Amino acid sequence: MPNIAVTTWSLEQTAPTDLLPAQAPQGDVRVVRAEVPSPEFSRFLYASVGGDILWIDRLGWTYAQWLEHLGRPGVETWVAYDRGTPAGYVELGPQDDGVVEIEYFGLIPAFRGRRIGGHLLSYGSARAWDLADRWPGLARTKRVWLHTCSKDGEFARDNYRRRGFTLFDTKVEEEPEVATPGPWPGAYPV
Repeated sequence: MPNIAVTTWSLEQTAPTDLLPAQAPQGDVRVVRAEVPSPEFSRFLYASVGGDILWIDRLGWTYAQWLEHLGRPGVETWVAYDRGTPAGYVELGPQDDGVVEIEYFGLIPAFRGRRIGGHLLSYGSARAWDLADRWPGLARTKRVWLHTCSKDGEFARDNYRRRGFTLFDTKVEEEPEVATPGPWPGAYPV
């Protein structure tokens, strides 16, 4: 397969006051922390949210790799539920010196365009800022950052900016083009 140019934008908040919360969506939408590390559930979220936007880096992880990652102190998964159904998630990963990365964020395709994403990102960003309150021994958060790329949904970068994230780096790299994996073979129409 040919290579494609992929642009990656890195964005950050450097103070809790940078966060510009979105209005909560209408209906029964709740955001709940998945407190028990569950490789099965996390892989479901990862594959279901990222299947159509080519998230492939974790698809080959073993159960042990998932469990090791999820068991790191401070790693948190916050899940949005719409009427009891998982709609999307935010995964937080602490780094050195009070830095927290929003490692993954997104919605399952059926839930996009319903104002859940802005609310979930607001909630996840706020949880990144107060992460040390739940994890004694972690440094207070001084910076929250994330990256998005040209393979992500067309509204992703705008959502991050509307939530108060500012651009600090842009890279363009060639990557091999891959077929859309989906959460399972044949999940998306060709």
